[in-house]
Amino acid sequence: MRGMKVSHCGITQLNTEVVVNAANEKLLPGGGVCGAIFEAAGIRELKEACDKIGHCNTGEAVITPAFNMNAKYIIHAVGPKWKGGKNGEIELLYSAYYSALELAVKNGCKSIGFPLISSGIYGCPYDHAWETAIAACRDFQDENPDKEINIVFAIPDDEIMEFGEVMLETMGLLIW
Repeated sequence: MRGMKVSHCGITQLNTEVVVNAANEKLLPGGGVCGAIFEAAGIRELKEACDKIGHCNTGEAVITPAFNMNAKYIIHAVGPKWKGGKNGEIELLYSAYYSALELAVKNGCKSIGFPLISSGIYGCPYDHAWETAIAACRDFQDENPDKEINIVFAIPDDEIMEFGEVMLETMGLLIW
C-alpha cells in the first residue's frame, strides 16, 4: 500500500524507516527540525557522519545512519532559501523532495517522514511549500508504481497541518 498522510507531531516522533532532515548545505547541526534531529540521533555521531560527507547542494539529498533514533536512516535534503519565488526556489524544493524519495527507495525503505522543507527559517510560504511537497511526492509515486513507499509529513503546528490535510484530501491523495 502506498499513500500520504499528515501526522500531528515533530519529525523525531515518527515511526518511519527514514526521516528527512531539513538540512543546510554544510550538513551542520542547526535549529528547528535540523537541531531536533541532531539531538535525537546523537549530535556527536551524526556530526561525524555528516562531516565525512562534507556538503550537499541545494535541491539534493544525502543519507546517513539514524544512530539513536527509531528510524534506520536520516536523509538530509537541502531546500532553498525563499527569495520571492522567482529564483528557482520551487524547482529546487521539488528536487530536494524527489531526491530524498529516490534515496529512500534505493536503500530499501518503505516509509519516509518529511518535515515541510524550507518553510521554517528558510521562509517558503506554507502554500508553496505544501504544493511543492505534494507534487514531488505524487510524481515520484506515479513515476515509480512498482516502488512501495508510504509518506508521512510530520507537522507540529495545527493550522499548517490542517492546511496540508485539506490539500491532500482535495487532490485525492490522503489514502491511508
